[in-house]
Amino acid sequence: MSVVFADIQAAQGRIAGQVDRTPVRHSRRLSQLTGAEVWVKYDNLHFTGSFKERGALNRLLSLTGDERRRGVVAASAGNHAQALAYHGGRLGVPVTIVMPEGTPFTKVDGTRSHGATVVIKGSDFTGSTTEAHRFRDEEGLVFISAFDDEGIVAGQGVCAIEFLEDAPELDVLIIPIGGGGLIAGCAVAARAMKPDIRIFGVEAEMYPSFAARRAGVDSKCGGATIAEGIAVKDVGDIPFAIANPLVEDVLVCAEEDFEKAVAFYATYEKTVAEGAGAGGLAALLRYPDKFAGMKVGLVLCGGNIDARMLAVVLNREMVRERRLIVYRILGDDRPGMLSAMAAVIGGLGGNIIDVVHNRLALDVPAKGAEFDIMVETRDSAHADEIGAALKDKGYALRMG
Repeated sequence: MSVVFADIQAAQGRIAGQVDRTPVRHSRRLSQLTGAEVWVKYDNLHFTGSFKERGALNRLLSLTGDERRRGVVAASAGNHAQALAYHGGRLGVPVTIVMPEGTPFTKVDGTRSHGATVVIKGSDFTGSTTEAHRFRDEEGLVFISAFDDEGIVAGQGVCAIEFLEDAPELDVLIIPIGGGGLIAGCAVAARAMKPDIRIFGVEAEMYPSFAARRAGVDSKCGGATIAEGIAVKDVGDIPFAIANPLVEDVLVCAEEDFEKAVAFYATYEKTVAEGAGAGGLAALLRYPDKFAGMKVGLVLCGGNIDARMLAVVLNREMVRERRLIVYRILGDDRPGMLSAMAAVIGGLGGNIIDVVHNRLALDVPAKGAEFDIMVETRDSAHADEIGAALKDKGYALRMG
């Protein structure tokens, strides 16, 4: 094994006082929802918003004087970039970051704000890595992988030391997997501290690179995922070699699972999680029977999500729960029609958000109109109650 517990302990000492020790809290709400006893480590509360600071700082502190003067380059969708930029700035090390096209604005702006040079190049992480290697080869910069580096892996393992020091009773750790640096370091540390602890990884359905490599099949990766922080086509060689024998299973989650987890963190824990950062909760929500009654630790590993995307996710979850619903009603196009329908909805406590009239649909009579009324409800039962009341009043309800 290329990284051992002593390396992680050394990293912990090296970065002490320079990286926040994030809190660990037992979540009664998430425990009630999932049937497990849930503890959350809030790595979204790091200064740069993700777990990446530990590995980035540990690796920067290992540079020689000549390497510090030349500067470093990395490819990153944002969190490694911000961590490297922030600590590079603190240490006086020039940092260049290559980001894929479509990286969330909050991550681009955050990286630039720490003084790094940002280059947008490549349609995905692989393309950005190719460009970063060009900077290394042509300009003499030191390439620092976001995950395929022993110094990075050792630094990320400090997360598990902190977690188990604060919650030694844990039976399970569920950790998102992109390139594998976090789960590799955490698996080494956790198993050294508690040999019987069970380690589970989480991957996005569109990017199951670790699971595919473990199964010995070609990974079919691609697509726009809300979990862009773990949208990595090829897990790192170093992390895979370390983590594979220590990880019990890799759980693959769909987009809906990540969206639900982001929404649940916001609504139940009052904290912001990005898609990848919510991966542990996504897996717990998708596979509750696997962890029922167990003491489960979730690493909320990042909170860098665009405000617009967070709003979209929260609204989509309201639609899934039928707390935001559109009633499509066919009616006469005459004065008072809309107010009569609104009276039914309002009388039952529904809150009308938006109304759209469609008079041009060809399956609607020329003297009629189609009304799309968006309503905020309490829950699915309330939505059904309003729909039934509209039908009872004689309205032709097409969707509800």
